[in-house]
Amino acid sequence: MEYVKLGNTGMKVSKICLGTMTYGKPTERWPWALNEQESRPFIQKALELGINFFDTADMYSYGTSEEVVGNLLKEFVKRDDVVIATKVFNPMGPLPNDGGLSRKHIMSSIDNSLRRLKTDYVDLYQIHRWDYDTPIEETMEALHDVIKAGKARYIGASSMFSWQFAKALYTADLHGWARFVSMQPHYNLLYREEEREMIPLCIDQKIAVIPWSPLARGLLTGKRSKERNETLRAQTDQFGKMLYCADNDFEIVKRLAEIASQRGLPEAQIALAWMLSKPAITAPIIGASKPGHLEDAVAALSVKLTHEEIMKLEELYQPHPVLGHS
Repeated sequence: MEYVKLGNTGMKVSKICLGTMTYGKPTERWPWALNEQESRPFIQKALELGINFFDTADMYSYGTSEEVVGNLLKEFVKRDDVVIATKVFNPMGPLPNDGGLSRKHIMSSIDNSLRRLKTDYVDLYQIHRWDYDTPIEETMEALHDVIKAGKARYIGASSMFSWQFAKALYTADLHGWARFVSMQPHYNLLYREEEREMIPLCIDQKIAVIPWSPLARGLLTGKRSKERNETLRAQTDQFGKMLYCADNDFEIVKRLAEIASQRGLPEAQIALAWMLSKPAITAPIIGASKPGHLEDAVAALSVKLTHEEIMKLEELYQPHPVLGHS
């Protein structure tokens, strides 16, 4: 395993982050979620492979993902040996203050997340989306106070427009508050719109880039196609179907399969190797629900693509509408 600094901080994270949306409790929205017993081998294998970076969110299976992650990490490893990241924003109930980025919701949510994760602090507390109803000054001050209270070590953000992220960074600097150290954008071979503004902004500001959906909901693993959706998640994931549906997306998938075949490697390794070839990328967030997923992800660290292979993978890309900010 390789370890790198998280952006401009001194904290070291593995170059593969395990995303844990897959773990928790099956619900109507997440019928494919694995319960704690089913999740156990994946958390254990991640640790054995040297992964020390785990990403979850309060909304995943309505809190049970945090519970599973907290239970298993407490069982398997010392708290200070891992980096735990979680998120706040999405509604956790039906009442008016059950979501968003108000001071009220943030202060309640961090305590609830810590309780579920069975820890006194999280290493990275992230806003899951931009809150159009709350002044950014209120959000940034509340996050600063979360850090000063010792409940989070650093703060990060996820998909939003570049002007919004720049405004948040400026607001923090203006008031002397903690600033975001990471950005979790939607980024993969099929969706590269973040290369236009967000990733250059992150490079300029020394922000860690930890992309979500680096394998495009499984389309870049070779297990799915436009005609074939083998997994329960693929069949029920309406959000994923909205993200990847253009004919050109599937042409890129075919190009990926050709290069993987020439290399004698799984498509997932090639897709991750492409992402890891980008200097701005700190650690892609990968999910694991089947044997071999984690091994493929870690093996990708050793795959070095040629310039010609990278060009072949990239040349078919066509601009997409902005996807994943809501």
